[in-house]
Amino acid sequence: MTGTAKGAALPRLAPGSTIGMLGAGQLGRMTALAAARLGYKTHVYAPDAADSPAAQVSAAATVADWNDLDALERFARSVDVVTLEWENVPVATAEHLRRFTNLHPGPNVLSVAQDRIAEKSFVNRLGIATAPWRAANGADEVARAVAEIGPRCVLKSTRLGYDGKGQARLEAGGDPAAAWSAIGGGKPGVEGIVEGFVTFACEVSVIVARGADGAMVAYPAVENRHKDGILDVTIAPASSDKVSAATAAEADRIARRIAEALDLVGVLAVEMFVTADGAVLVNEMAPRPHNSGHWTMDACATCQFEQLVRAVCGLPLGSVDRVAAAEMTNLIGDDVLRWPELLAEPGARLHLYGKAEARPGRKMGHVNRLFPRR
Repeated sequence: MTGTAKGAALPRLAPGSTIGMLGAGQLGRMTALAAARLGYKTHVYAPDAADSPAAQVSAAATVADWNDLDALERFARSVDVVTLEWENVPVATAEHLRRFTNLHPGPNVLSVAQDRIAEKSFVNRLGIATAPWRAANGADEVARAVAEIGPRCVLKSTRLGYDGKGQARLEAGGDPAAAWSAIGGGKPGVEGIVEGFVTFACEVSVIVARGADGAMVAYPAVENRHKDGILDVTIAPASSDKVSAATAAEADRIARRIAEALDLVGVLAVEMFVTADGAVLVNEMAPRPHNSGHWTMDACATCQFEQLVRAVCGLPLGSVDRVAAAEMTNLIGDDVLRWPELLAEPGARLHLYGKAEARPGRKMGHVNRLFPRR
Protein backbone atom coordinates (compact mmCIF):
# COMPACT_ATOMS: atom_id res chain seq x y z
CA MET A 1 0.00 0.00 0.00
CA THR A 2 1.39 3.42 -0.91
CA GLY A 3 -1.09 5.69 0.83
CA THR A 4 -4.20 7.56 -0.19
CA ALA A 5 -4.57 9.41 -3.48
CA LYS A 6 -5.03 13.16 -3.30
CA GLY A 7 -8.64 14.10 -2.65
CA ALA A 8 -9.70 10.51 -1.86
CA ALA A 9 -11.44 9.59 1.37
CA LEU A 10 -9.62 7.33 3.78
CA PRO A 11 -11.20 4.02 4.76
CA ARG A 12 -13.22 4.73 7.90
CA LEU A 13 -11.63 2.79 10.74
CA ALA A 14 -14.08 1.30 13.19
CA PRO A 15 -13.62 1.59 16.95
CA GLY A 16 -11.34 -1.18 18.12
CA SER A 17 -8.81 -0.44 15.39
CA THR A 18 -5.22 0.35 16.31
CA ILE A 19 -3.44 3.63 15.56
CA GLY A 20 0.32 3.46 15.21
CA MET A 21 2.13 6.43 16.78
CA LEU A 22 5.66 7.47 15.79
CA GLY A 23 7.18 9.16 18.80
CA ALA A 24 6.44 8.58 22.45
CA GLY A 25 6.28 11.98 24.18
CA GLN A 26 3.46 13.97 25.71
CA LEU A 27 1.80 14.76 22.38
CA GLY A 28 1.55 11.03 21.71
CA ARG A 29 0.20 10.53 25.22
CA MET A 30 -2.59 13.05 24.77
CA THR A 31 -3.41 11.68 21.31
CA ALA A 32 -3.61 8.15 22.73
CA LEU A 33 -5.99 9.34 25.45
CA ALA A 34 -8.18 11.04 22.84
CA ALA A 35 -8.10 7.89 20.72
CA ALA A 36 -9.17 5.78 23.69
CA ARG A 37 -12.23 7.98 24.23
CA LEU A 38 -13.31 7.08 20.70
CA GLY A 39 -12.63 3.37 21.24
CA TYR A 40 -9.27 3.12 19.46
CA LYS A 41 -6.07 1.51 20.69
CA THR A 42 -2.62 3.02 20.24
CA HIS A 43 0.68 1.27 19.50
CA VAL A 44 3.72 3.51 20.07
CA TYR A 45 7.01 3.17 18.15
CA ALA A 46 10.18 5.02 19.17
CA PRO A 47 13.75 4.31 20.26
CA ASP A 48 12.85 5.72 23.68
CA ALA A 49 9.34 4.30 23.96
CA ALA A 50 9.92 2.27 27.14
CA ASP A 51 7.92 3.80 30.04
CA SER A 52 7.52 6.96 27.98
CA PRO A 53 4.59 9.38 28.45
CA ALA A 54 2.80 7.85 25.45
CA ALA A 55 3.61 4.21 26.24
CA GLN A 56 2.15 4.61 29.73
CA VAL A 57 -1.35 5.05 28.26
CA SER A 58 -1.06 2.92 25.09
CA ALA A 59 -1.98 -0.68 24.36
CA ALA A 60 1.48 -1.57 23.03
CA ALA A 61 4.93 -0.11 22.54
CA THR A 62 7.80 -1.05 20.24
CA VAL A 63 11.27 0.07 21.31
CA ALA A 64 13.43 0.08 18.18
CA ASP A 65 15.59 2.36 16.07
CA TRP A 66 14.10 4.44 13.27
CA ASN A 67 16.22 2.51 10.75
CA ASP A 68 15.28 -0.99 11.96
CA LEU A 69 13.41 -2.08 8.83
CA ASP A 70 12.24 -5.41 10.22
CA ALA A 71 10.84 -3.81 13.38
CA LEU A 72 9.16 -1.11 11.30
CA GLU A 73 7.48 -3.69 9.10
CA ARG A 74 6.22 -5.69 12.09
CA PHE A 75 4.92 -2.50 13.63
CA ALA A 76 3.17 -1.41 10.42
CA ARG A 77 1.51 -4.78 9.99
CA SER A 78 0.22 -4.69 13.59
CA VAL A 79 -1.70 -1.41 13.19
CA ASP A 80 -4.42 -0.03 10.93
CA VAL A 81 -2.96 3.42 10.28
CA VAL A 82 0.16 5.31 11.38
CA THR A 83 0.52 8.93 12.46
CA LEU A 84 3.15 10.84 14.40
CA GLU A 85 3.75 13.24 17.27
CA TRP A 86 7.24 14.29 16.13
CA GLU A 87 8.00 15.68 12.67
CA ASN A 88 11.67 14.69 12.73
CA VAL A 89 11.05 11.01 12.08
CA PRO A 90 13.49 10.15 9.26
CA VAL A 91 11.88 10.45 5.83
CA ALA A 92 13.30 7.02 4.93
CA THR A 93 11.43 5.56 7.90
CA ALA A 94 8.19 7.13 6.71
CA GLU A 95 8.71 5.87 3.16
CA HIS A 96 9.33 2.34 4.41
CA LEU A 97 6.18 2.34 6.55
CA ARG A 98 4.03 3.49 3.63
CA ARG A 99 4.85 0.23 1.86
CA PHE A 100 2.67 -1.58 4.39
CA THR A 101 0.02 0.81 5.69
CA ASN A 102 -1.39 4.33 5.47
CA LEU A 103 0.81 6.97 7.08
CA HIS A 104 -0.44 10.50 7.74
CA PRO A 105 1.16 12.96 7.41
CA GLY A 106 3.37 11.41 4.75
CA PRO A 107 7.03 11.67 3.77
CA ASN A 108 6.41 14.67 1.50
CA VAL A 109 5.15 16.69 4.46
CA LEU A 110 8.04 15.62 6.68
CA SER A 111 10.65 16.57 4.09
CA VAL A 112 9.32 20.15 4.16
CA ALA A 113 8.75 20.48 7.90
CA GLN A 114 12.09 18.99 8.98
CA ASP A 115 14.29 21.59 7.32
CA ARG A 116 13.97 25.33 7.88
CA ILE A 117 15.26 26.16 4.40
CA ALA A 118 12.85 23.74 2.70
CA GLU A 119 10.05 25.05 4.91
CA LYS A 120 10.63 28.73 4.17
CA SER A 121 11.17 28.07 0.48
CA PHE A 122 7.86 26.17 0.36
CA VAL A 123 6.00 28.96 2.16
CA ASN A 124 7.53 31.69 0.01
CA ARG A 125 6.60 29.83 -3.20
CA LEU A 126 2.99 30.06 -2.06
CA GLY A 127 3.34 33.85 -1.98
CA ILE A 128 3.30 33.88 1.84
CA ALA A 129 5.74 36.17 3.60
CA THR A 130 8.41 35.21 6.11
CA ALA A 131 11.22 37.17 7.73
CA PRO A 132 14.14 37.70 5.30
CA TRP A 133 16.49 34.73 5.37
CA ARG A 134 19.62 33.25 3.80
CA ALA A 135 21.16 29.80 3.92
CA ALA A 136 24.56 30.06 5.62
CA ASN A 137 27.10 27.32 6.24
CA GLY A 138 30.28 28.54 7.87
CA ALA A 139 31.27 31.78 9.55
CA ASP A 140 32.01 33.53 6.23
CA GLU A 141 28.53 32.79 4.87
CA VAL A 142 26.97 33.88 8.15
CA ALA A 143 28.81 37.19 7.91
CA ARG A 144 27.70 37.62 4.28
CA ALA A 145 24.07 36.88 5.19
CA VAL A 146 24.13 39.41 8.02
CA ALA A 147 25.55 42.04 5.66
CA GLU A 148 22.66 41.41 3.26
CA ILE A 149 19.84 41.16 5.79
CA GLY A 150 20.90 43.63 8.46
CA PRO A 151 22.81 43.63 11.75
CA ARG A 152 20.06 42.11 13.91
CA CYS A 153 19.67 38.46 12.97
CA VAL A 154 19.16 34.98 14.37
CA LEU A 155 21.35 32.09 13.22
CA LYS A 156 19.57 28.74 13.50
CA SER A 157 20.42 25.16 12.69
CA THR A 158 18.23 24.04 9.81
CA ARG A 159 17.21 20.84 11.61
CA LEU A 160 16.17 19.73 15.08
CA GLY A 161 16.25 23.15 16.73
CA TYR A 162 13.27 23.77 19.03
CA ASP A 163 12.48 25.55 22.32
CA GLY A 164 15.37 27.93 21.65
CA LYS A 165 17.91 25.16 21.02
CA GLY A 166 20.27 25.42 18.06
CA GLN A 167 19.94 29.21 17.87
CA ALA A 168 22.26 32.17 18.35
CA ARG A 169 21.38 35.88 18.16
CA LEU A 170 23.59 38.24 16.20
CA GLU A 171 23.58 41.93 17.02
CA ALA A 172 25.58 44.74 15.44
CA GLY A 173 29.25 43.91 15.84
CA GLY A 174 28.51 40.29 16.74
CA ASP A 175 30.96 37.50 15.98
CA PRO A 176 29.71 35.22 13.15
CA ALA A 177 32.30 32.56 14.04
CA ALA A 178 31.13 32.41 17.64
CA ALA A 179 27.49 32.17 16.53
CA TRP A 180 28.35 29.40 14.07
CA SER A 181 30.11 27.49 16.83
CA ALA A 182 27.20 28.03 19.24
CA ILE A 183 24.73 26.17 16.99
CA GLY A 184 27.15 23.30 16.47
CA GLY A 185 28.39 24.49 13.11
CA GLY A 186 31.08 22.29 11.68
CA LYS A 187 29.63 19.10 13.14
CA PRO A 188 28.41 16.46 10.65
CA GLY A 189 24.97 17.27 9.28
CA VAL A 190 24.70 20.73 10.85
CA GLU A 191 23.66 23.42 8.40
CA GLY A 192 22.56 26.97 9.12
CA ILE A 193 20.04 29.60 8.19
CA VAL A 194 20.22 33.29 9.06
CA GLU A 195 16.86 34.98 9.66
CA GLY A 196 16.29 38.69 9.97
CA PHE A 197 15.14 39.76 13.42
CA VAL A 198 11.45 40.71 13.36
CA THR A 199 10.09 43.42 15.63
CA PHE A 200 6.59 42.12 16.21
CA ALA A 201 3.53 43.09 18.20
CA CYS A 202 2.89 39.49 19.16
CA GLU A 203 3.33 35.92 18.03
CA VAL A 204 0.25 33.93 17.06
CA SER A 205 -0.46 30.42 15.90
CA VAL A 206 -3.30 28.75 14.07
CA ILE A 207 -3.96 25.02 14.18
CA VAL A 208 -5.83 23.50 11.27
CA ALA A 209 -7.10 19.95 10.85
CA ARG A 210 -7.55 18.47 7.37
CA GLY A 211 -9.05 15.20 6.17
CA ALA A 212 -8.08 13.18 3.11
CA ASP A 213 -11.18 14.53 1.34
CA GLY A 214 -9.90 18.08 1.74
CA ALA A 215 -12.33 19.06 4.51
CA MET A 216 -10.71 21.54 6.92
CA VAL A 217 -11.46 23.15 10.26
CA ALA A 218 -9.27 25.68 12.04
CA TYR A 219 -9.05 26.87 15.62
CA PRO A 220 -8.95 30.64 16.20
CA ALA A 221 -5.63 32.45 16.22
CA VAL A 222 -4.07 32.43 19.67
CA GLU A 223 -1.35 34.58 21.20
CA ASN A 224 1.85 32.86 22.36
CA ARG A 225 4.25 34.27 24.93
CA HIS A 226 7.68 32.73 25.43
CA LYS A 227 10.19 32.61 28.26
CA ASP A 228 13.80 31.60 27.64
CA GLY A 229 12.86 30.43 24.15
CA ILE A 230 10.13 28.07 25.40
CA LEU A 231 6.39 28.64 25.11
CA ASP A 232 5.17 29.91 28.47
CA VAL A 233 1.57 31.04 28.00
CA THR A 234 -1.02 30.74 25.24
CA ILE A 235 -4.04 33.07 25.28
CA ALA A 236 -7.09 31.88 23.35
CA PRO A 237 -8.38 33.61 21.41
CA ALA A 238 -5.74 36.26 20.75
CA SER A 239 -6.69 39.64 22.17
CA SER A 240 -8.42 41.94 19.70
CA ASP A 241 -6.19 44.74 21.02
CA LYS A 242 -3.20 43.02 19.43
CA VAL A 243 -4.82 40.98 16.66
CA SER A 244 -7.59 42.59 14.65
CA ALA A 245 -10.34 40.55 13.04
CA ALA A 246 -8.68 41.12 9.66
CA THR A 247 -5.29 39.94 10.93
CA ALA A 248 -6.84 36.84 12.54
CA ALA A 249 -8.59 36.06 9.27
CA GLU A 250 -5.31 36.39 7.38
CA ALA A 251 -3.56 34.04 9.82
CA ASP A 252 -6.40 31.55 9.31
CA ARG A 253 -6.11 31.85 5.53
CA ILE A 254 -2.36 31.26 5.64
CA ALA A 255 -2.64 28.13 7.79
CA ARG A 256 -5.34 26.66 5.55
CA ARG A 257 -3.38 27.49 2.40
CA ILE A 258 -0.26 25.72 3.70
CA ALA A 259 -2.23 22.65 4.82
CA GLU A 260 -3.88 22.43 1.42
CA ALA A 261 -0.61 22.88 -0.49
CA LEU A 262 1.02 20.14 1.59
CA ASP A 263 -1.98 17.86 0.91
CA LEU A 264 -1.88 17.30 4.66
CA VAL A 265 -3.99 14.66 6.35
CA GLY A 266 -3.86 15.33 10.06
CA VAL A 267 -3.17 18.45 12.10
CA LEU A 268 -0.90 21.39 11.25
CA ALA A 269 0.24 24.22 13.52
CA VAL A 270 1.55 27.39 11.90
CA GLU A 271 3.39 29.90 14.08
CA MET A 272 3.38 33.49 12.82
CA PHE A 273 4.61 36.95 13.76
CA VAL A 274 2.19 39.87 13.71
CA THR A 275 3.93 43.18 13.06
CA ALA A 276 2.87 46.55 14.41
CA ASP A 277 0.99 47.35 11.19
CA GLY A 278 -0.89 44.02 11.23
CA ALA A 279 1.20 42.15 8.66
CA VAL A 280 1.51 38.39 9.19
CA LEU A 281 4.84 36.59 8.68
CA VAL A 282 5.17 32.82 8.96
CA ASN A 283 7.83 31.70 11.43
CA GLU A 284 7.57 27.90 11.35
CA MET A 285 5.15 25.01 11.10
CA ALA A 286 4.62 21.63 12.73
CA PRO A 287 2.51 18.89 11.08
CA ARG A 288 1.25 17.49 14.38
CA PRO A 289 -0.56 18.64 17.53
CA HIS A 290 1.17 21.63 19.06
CA ASN A 291 1.86 23.06 22.50
CA SER A 292 -0.13 26.17 21.61
CA GLY A 293 -3.19 23.99 21.03
CA HIS A 294 -3.34 22.40 24.48
CA TRP A 295 -6.03 24.88 25.52
CA THR A 296 -8.44 23.08 23.18
CA MET A 297 -8.54 20.11 25.57
CA ASP A 298 -10.82 22.02 27.95
CA ALA A 299 -12.19 24.97 25.96
CA CYS A 300 -13.37 23.46 22.66
CA ALA A 301 -16.01 21.00 21.55
CA THR A 302 -13.25 18.91 19.91
CA CYS A 303 -9.61 19.14 21.00
CA GLN A 304 -6.65 19.11 18.61
CA PHE A 305 -5.74 15.54 19.61
CA GLU A 306 -9.17 14.19 18.77
CA GLN A 307 -9.02 16.04 15.45
CA LEU A 308 -5.83 14.15 14.59
CA VAL A 309 -7.50 10.85 15.43
CA ARG A 310 -10.56 11.76 13.37
CA ALA A 311 -8.47 12.86 10.37
CA VAL A 312 -6.25 9.77 10.16
CA CYS A 313 -9.10 7.34 10.88
CA GLY A 314 -11.29 8.73 8.10
CA LEU A 315 -13.90 10.22 10.46
CA PRO A 316 -15.67 13.55 10.03
CA LEU A 317 -13.72 16.39 11.60
CA GLY A 318 -15.16 17.71 14.85
CA SER A 319 -16.52 21.11 15.75
CA VAL A 320 -13.95 23.74 16.78
CA ASP A 321 -16.52 25.82 18.62
CA ARG A 322 -15.16 27.37 21.80
CA VAL A 323 -17.07 26.91 25.03
CA ALA A 324 -14.90 29.49 26.80
CA ALA A 325 -11.87 31.71 26.48
CA ALA A 326 -8.75 30.06 27.84
CA GLU A 327 -5.20 30.58 29.04
CA MET A 328 -2.72 27.71 28.90
CA THR A 329 0.41 27.81 31.05
CA ASN A 330 3.25 25.34 30.58
CA LEU A 331 4.77 23.66 33.62
CA ILE A 332 8.50 23.66 32.91
CA GLY A 333 10.97 21.82 35.12
CA ASP A 334 10.28 22.41 38.80
CA ASP A 335 7.03 24.25 37.98
CA VAL A 336 5.43 20.81 38.19
CA LEU A 337 6.05 20.77 41.96
CA ARG A 338 3.14 23.19 42.21
CA TRP A 339 0.70 20.42 41.31
CA PRO A 340 -0.99 20.31 44.76
CA GLU A 341 -1.88 24.00 44.69
CA LEU A 342 -2.98 23.77 41.06
CA LEU A 343 -5.30 20.90 41.91
CA ALA A 344 -6.75 23.03 44.69
CA GLU A 345 -7.24 26.08 42.44
CA PRO A 346 -10.92 26.43 41.49
CA GLY A 347 -11.41 26.08 37.75
CA ALA A 348 -7.82 25.07 36.90
CA ARG A 349 -7.51 22.01 34.66
CA LEU A 350 -4.21 20.24 35.34
CA HIS A 351 -2.61 17.94 32.77
CA LEU A 352 0.57 16.08 33.78
CA TYR A 353 2.68 14.05 31.37
CA GLY A 354 3.92 11.20 33.58
CA LYS A 355 7.60 12.14 33.34
CA ALA A 356 9.61 10.85 36.28
CA GLU A 357 12.29 13.54 36.39
CA ALA A 358 11.88 17.31 36.28
CA ARG A 359 14.79 19.02 34.53
CA PRO A 360 15.34 22.67 33.55
CA GLY A 361 13.59 23.36 30.26
CA ARG A 362 11.65 20.08 30.30
CA LYS A 363 7.89 20.26 29.73
CA MET A 364 6.29 18.35 32.59
CA GLY A 365 2.65 19.33 32.12
CA HIS A 366 0.34 22.27 31.59
CA VAL A 367 -2.63 23.93 33.22
CA ASN A 368 -5.66 25.38 31.43
CA ARG A 369 -7.71 28.15 32.97
CA LEU A 370 -11.10 29.01 31.48
CA PHE A 371 -12.84 32.38 31.38
CA PRO A 372 -16.19 33.66 30.07
CA ARG A 373 -16.31 33.41 26.29
CA ARG A 374 -15.22 36.55 24.45
